[in-house]
Amino acid sequence: MPTVAANGLDIHYTVEGEGPPLVLLHGATSSALEDWSAQWPLFRQQFTLYLVDARGHARTQTQDRSTPLDGWSRDTLVEDLGAFVDAMGLERFHAAGFSMGAMTLLTYATRHPDRLVSAVIAGISPEREPRARVAAHLMDPDRIDRDEPAWAGQLDKRHTPAMGPGGWRDLLRRILADVAEQELLTPEQLRAARVPILLAVGDRDVFVPLDQAVRLHRQLPDSRLLVVPDSGHIVTVTQPSLFNQAVATFWRSIERRAATGRGSAAGPAATRGTAGVLRGGE
Repeated sequence: MPTVAANGLDIHYTVEGEGPPLVLLHGATSSALEDWSAQWPLFRQQFTLYLVDARGHARTQTQDRSTPLDGWSRDTLVEDLGAFVDAMGLERFHAAGFSMGAMTLLTYATRHPDRLVSAVIAGISPEREPRARVAAHLMDPDRIDRDEPAWAGQLDKRHTPAMGPGGWRDLLRRILADVAEQELLTPEQLRAARVPILLAVGDRDVFVPLDQAVRLHRQLPDSRLLVVPDSGHIVTVTQPSLFNQAVATFWRSIERRAATGRGSAAGPAATRGTAGVLRGGE
């Protein structure tokens, strides 16, 4: 699988399909192929997919083979995304992000909305709690070693190529520190994300309460909100058929708007339900 030199990294990625470019970003501790495993076989029928592994994850490492965690932050991940799409020659592109990848994409959308055709943002809120508190418990490497040795083994196998044996523990600690300390996006910054956005959240997501998802939806100038029933955090896995159908509907709406010359709306665009809120199963 290929890598590309960007922002001091050898960024590992997988490319699949034909059509307009779609960049897929994964969540913390995972990889792009794993987080989007229920989507990419379908999405590649319509798009050229770029499934990108974040720094320190899977096989993405620094070019000089020093630790890819130096200067770790949300903003560094945003810079990595910008460097990757520039290196691949993607002037404008669709993108989808889950959890950590969703925060990367949301922040990128506030800074470079002109580069995005559309964005699917799943499982994230710009508010610190309860996200930081839940992450501090679930992603504590000492707890994982003690209580979930099988997962510890998976993490070691997944991230050893980038981090070396046992390096996943340092990776998780850096992620947790950033979640606890990162500068939060302001309402003014969110209003700058003038991009068609589909927000997706599980109705039982312990990281993102529904009221936070609604607040984010209302602050974005052109968003729809998908509430996935009977789902926790990983909506791409727990309800893949419903998620895939909603995303396909969203992309068709973008195509229709482009065909009629409407462009990006000035306010929240209603897909179904009240104020642009789509509840899965309606």
